[in-house]
Amino acid sequence: MDFFSSTFSSLRVPNFRYFWLGQCVSVMGTWIQRTAQTWLVYQMTRSALLVGVLAAAQFLPILLLTLVAGTLIDRYPKRNILIITQAGFLVLGVIMTAIVYLNVVQYWMVLLIALGYGVLQSFDTPTRQSFVVELVGHKNLMNGIALNSTVFNLAKIAGPSIAGMLMVQFSVGFCFLVDAISYLAVLLGLFLIHQQHVVAAPSHQRMWTDVLDGLGYVWQHANIRLSAELMIIVCTLNYNNNVIIPIFAKEVLHSGAQTYANLLSATGIGSLVAAILMSYMAKFGLQRNIYLAVAIGTASLQALMLVVRAYIPAMILMVLIGFCNMIFLNQSNSSFQFDIPSNLRGRVMSVYVLLNQGTTPIGSLYSGSIMDLAGGVWGFPACGLLALVLLVPTLVGHKQLVRQWLGGSQKA
Repeated sequence: MDFFSSTFSSLRVPNFRYFWLGQCVSVMGTWIQRTAQTWLVYQMTRSALLVGVLAAAQFLPILLLTLVAGTLIDRYPKRNILIITQAGFLVLGVIMTAIVYLNVVQYWMVLLIALGYGVLQSFDTPTRQSFVVELVGHKNLMNGIALNSTVFNLAKIAGPSIAGMLMVQFSVGFCFLVDAISYLAVLLGLFLIHQQHVVAAPSHQRMWTDVLDGLGYVWQHANIRLSAELMIIVCTLNYNNNVIIPIFAKEVLHSGAQTYANLLSATGIGSLVAAILMSYMAKFGLQRNIYLAVAIGTASLQALMLVVRAYIPAMILMVLIGFCNMIFLNQSNSSFQFDIPSNLRGRVMSVYVLLNQGTTPIGSLYSGSIMDLAGGVWGFPACGLLALVLLVPTLVGHKQLVRQWLGGSQKA
């Protein structure tokens, strides 16, 4: 009973409960949509590079707009921003469903819709991350961060597995329909939220000055700066499952959509175990020693995929990769939100989102190009090996701080 109450303690707060339940549906719908898009484009084009271009198109706006979004998040009520972004997602979901079911879909259409999702995501994701403290208060902040991070990151890794199963059982078009409907859940949750104290700080500074204030805070705080450097490497190179797995399933395992779905499901199982574990462990504070271990672990596991040619070993490694990926992102989120001033939270979390998602276009294009040149077997190991090469000088450059992190956790 203590495990359950500790793991879900912040859900006792009604506002956060409405928000969290809506997110469970909505964010999962988003990743179902992204996975179906990837499979649709690969079926249409048979090109790993064009799949990479699609992923880049969806995440490129995040790279360009997220830091600016952070300044607006600090200036205006976050609930209002989320209502606008979720309504936009709903419209795009309906359009995507319509063009697929009407059988008029073309690559350029999917590319434009992906760009639209990316623009909305630039504002939506950092707003979600920053909104948690307003809903749960400082007492439950670490657990709220863990649960919020769990929903987002579990959806990022488990959502594709659900999409794979839906594609096998129904169709690609059905995935887009599910995505469109999912946004109704979070809109309902947002309308049910009633805040007594809305955190918004209108600024008379230029927007660029506000952006620099957020970046300056990240740079000046050594713990956050090292987390940021780890995220640049790991999130760029080790979170390209949507691009790599369909090609790996086709070219290495010589299978189709069912194997694609199963591999994605395996990452989802690993992520689910890690998500539950990290929500419970939130009461112990930041586990920075574990954070370092999974940063190295997820890159090492991807490198090991070079020798995998059979279904069962691939499934086992996918579970382990999903486990490490989830813990890494959960601890990255907690590291960024650990003791941020309220008036800077939107800007600092926009940096987190930029590193989490904005670097994806680089990794997507890199992995897609490698697979086009060398084959699907090199998708995972090319990313994992390069990540390991880059992690070594990063950790050596912060060796004193790394020693402190290896000493254990930090209580909030």
